[in-house]
Amino acid sequence: MKQTTHFRHVIDLNLAMILMSTSGSLGRYIALPPPVTIWWRCLLAAIFLYIFCRWKKINLSINLAHDGFSIITAAALLGGHWVTYFYALHLSNVAIGMLSLFTYPVFTAFLEPILLKSKFNFWHIGLGALALVGIYLLAPDFDMENSYVQGILFGLVSSLLYALRNILLKKKVARYQGSTLMFYQLLIAMVLFVPVLFLYDSSGITEQWPAVITLALVTTAIGHTMFIMGLKHFSVSTASIISSSQPIYGIIIGMIFLHEIPQWNTIIGGALILTTVVIESIRSYSSSARNTS
Repeated sequence: MKQTTHFRHVIDLNLAMILMSTSGSLGRYIALPPPVTIWWRCLLAAIFLYIFCRWKKINLSINLAHDGFSIITAAALLGGHWVTYFYALHLSNVAIGMLSLFTYPVFTAFLEPILLKSKFNFWHIGLGALALVGIYLLAPDFDMENSYVQGILFGLVSSLLYALRNILLKKKVARYQGSTLMFYQLLIAMVLFVPVLFLYDSSGITEQWPAVITLALVTTAIGHTMFIMGLKHFSVSTASIISSSQPIYGIIIGMIFLHEIPQWNTIIGGALILTTVVIESIRSYSSSARNTS
């Protein structure tokens, strides 16, 4: 029974990855400055999540004295992660933008033991290093004038912010519903990003509603909430490495809807990242089976 439950959790986490992977194509498609896109994303997703939580009668109360600072910090990290990620997409393409972001399992593998006082897992470090080799293949020629290289650098910053946010929330998912945590992060990030409405031209939103609503509902309200809930059943490092399937899904979506065909070096790099996903999925499932035998 426990093996079946674990397998269902793996499936649920991969479904979350498919939903979240739509961010690549949507980020490339939406013709707005990334900070403006993120503000609308936070506002609309917060509304969707609030309606969902009321419908499901999910408790939205939190202990501000104990958890307020962590949730505010997580919201700031999430907002920064999204903005830098969307800049990465605008400067490169879906494949490079998403794959460069997915160095975050490497950051997580090194940061989680330090910040959460857990034991170093050399499996995670080794698999993270393999993913890093895949990222290197995206831009073997380092030239700061190249927009693709700039996109990769934005992706690396985004991945660091994302890793820190996930680690920060690891101890909170046992106390709160994933929807509750995501709702407050969206609400706080939306408030923090209000100044962008005065700094950037946001008039183009009138032509971008369908894509922005899809980004807010499918990618954010549903996908990210499912991912946070998945942290209850896996370590952050395990969830991070399994979620490296997200750029593979994203590239396929980009090929279908944006007709962006990745080059061979991108395909090889992506294949290395996908290899880490398969190995970690099998390893984590086998570990669960041994523990229940």
